[in-house]
Amino acid sequence: MTATNDPAGPAPGSAGEPMEAQFGPHRFYERFRGARFEAADLRGARFTDCDLTGVTIRDGWLVNVSISGYLSNVTVNGVDVTGFVNAELDRRHPERVQFRAGQTAGDVRALWDTIERLWAQATERAGRLGAAAVDQQVNEEWSFAQTLRHLVFITDAWASRTVLDEEMPYHPLGLPQSWYPAADAAALGIDLTARPGYDEVLAARADRMAVMRRIVAGLTDEGLGRLCRQSPAPGYPDEERTVIDCLAVVIDEEIEHYRFATRDLAALEAS
Repeated sequence: MTATNDPAGPAPGSAGEPMEAQFGPHRFYERFRGARFEAADLRGARFTDCDLTGVTIRDGWLVNVSISGYLSNVTVNGVDVTGFVNAELDRRHPERVQFRAGQTAGDVRALWDTIERLWAQATERAGRLGAAAVDQQVNEEWSFAQTLRHLVFITDAWASRTVLDEEMPYHPLGLPQSWYPAADAAALGIDLTARPGYDEVLAARADRMAVMRRIVAGLTDEGLGRLCRQSPAPGYPDEERTVIDCLAVVIDEEIEHYRFATRDLAALEAS
């Protein structure tokens, strides 16, 4: 399976040949494209949701540096570390391997079984931390509750809207990606300032998990290639998407956000 929101295309040949932004429509500012920072003190700087394709760092001091994101052709001191990082992530999260190997409707069902099991374990783990912890952010990342709200939106957009062809399936407590305009979210009935209780979040999440369970239960190999009529939400580009394309986005989001959530749960448990 290949998620349609994965970056595509070759890496640029040099820092002077930046490729087009790959992660979502109209959300990167070009203010610093091609910028040069020389003998600059960037200690404590934070880059969130940025396209760093083609960036070159020469003679830098990278101490206590934390990097997360999509990696391709990442070279550190002359060593391409991409394969090592991906192999280690696969070792820690074998569901990633299962995702890439999936080809049939049966594969999708088996993978959804895995996702349900992993998230059931994570939710139980979060519950043991107490009520305040599920709303606590680690290093300014989404809290556990916010992560569940985001996955509600992902299911609405990439399963109910596309695969099931529902016009307005969006739950009011869903949480779109950070780049999604607030006005567009409001038009979908989503209040980005809402602070729902955790029980409400769990109920919405359980309902959307059940939607996915019904979809994968009825999948056939032939149906995976059916074209979906609608885009995930207003503002997304109008592109040709098949059922498997859309379900791959949902599953990819489930896998990656499970990884982020369990990383942060570990930090909360250690604090």
